[in-house]
Amino acid sequence: MVDARHCARDDFASRVIAWQKRNGRHDLPWQKTRDPYRIWLSEIMLQQTQVQTVLPYFARFLTRFPTLEALAGAPLESVLELWSGLGYYARARHLHLCAQTIAEGAGTFSPDPAENVSLPGIGRSTAAAISVFAFGRRAAILDGNVKRVLARCFAIDSAASAAQDERQMWALAESLLPAEKGIESYTQGMMDLGATLCTRSRPACDACPLGTICLAFRDGRQAELPMRRSRRPLPQRVSSLLLLTDGRRVLLERRPPAGIWGGLLSLPEVAGEAAEAFARRHGCRLLNSCALAPIRHGFTHFQLTMQVLRCDVEVISLQAGEGLREWLPLDDVGAAALPAPIKKLLLAAARSGQGS
Repeated sequence: MVDARHCARDDFASRVIAWQKRNGRHDLPWQKTRDPYRIWLSEIMLQQTQVQTVLPYFARFLTRFPTLEALAGAPLESVLELWSGLGYYARARHLHLCAQTIAEGAGTFSPDPAENVSLPGIGRSTAAAISVFAFGRRAAILDGNVKRVLARCFAIDSAASAAQDERQMWALAESLLPAEKGIESYTQGMMDLGATLCTRSRPACDACPLGTICLAFRDGRQAELPMRRSRRPLPQRVSSLLLLTDGRRVLLERRPPAGIWGGLLSLPEVAGEAAEAFARRHGCRLLNSCALAPIRHGFTHFQLTMQVLRCDVEVISLQAGEGLREWLPLDDVGAAALPAPIKKLLLAAARSGQGS
């Protein structure tokens, strides 16, 4: 077996390119196009999200917003409605802001990744992917799949700090780029290898084109690499929510633009106010109430427990009040821009007839 640390750049790249042409993915809807808008949209959607999940969202987005100009001119609420269920909603807010920034400026993406990386929501790897696939520029990407391939093939142990790890990975990724032709196949191949063969668990090493030069395979370290830094337990947060319904509608509030679920509709969050007083303030008479099972939802930096009090009410005067709240028909929940756990709760209530 050849030591991967001495593997020539062209040999490494040629293995990846040849494998991608024979065995890689070629039929994804954002492939075989040079349209930077479609490539950028797919790259944002694919961040921390699997291809099969992204496919229907990508199709719906292009139907509703076929061009960058259409996306830029749409209200944020419409963008969030289409994004609902895809998660990581900051991506949708940055997507919308980025489209507006480009529409008001150059009108399109630059071929230069150094220029695109300054746009909202676009990091170094996404900027490189746009340059590679839309303009054929030579640039390195470093998403989670690529990191895993490199860490295993070259047996990269964690450095003293996460910043050092990142610098080391970027330097390696850039050093392995093909010298001349094949940058698109190479870039797609690196992503495909990580997604289909060099998976987090049960990697298919026998089918991998890098198998004969992979140090992790040689030493049996596939499960160990890439090394994970120990994490502290996530902080715990608790919020109190009211599910106020008259059987046909539910009262929702618009979340602030920044923070968790920014810009989405959600159940009103209350702190200390009695349910009866809250209902009265919104033109309702409280009929009965009951506590629902707590909902636990994990975020990147904390764990949230939502304590939901269901309040069945009679609407005396139809008002939402305070400008940020609105009554939504339960029949419209499926299409609304709601956080996934809240939408799941309301859809279950509507299906079971609890809201009637």
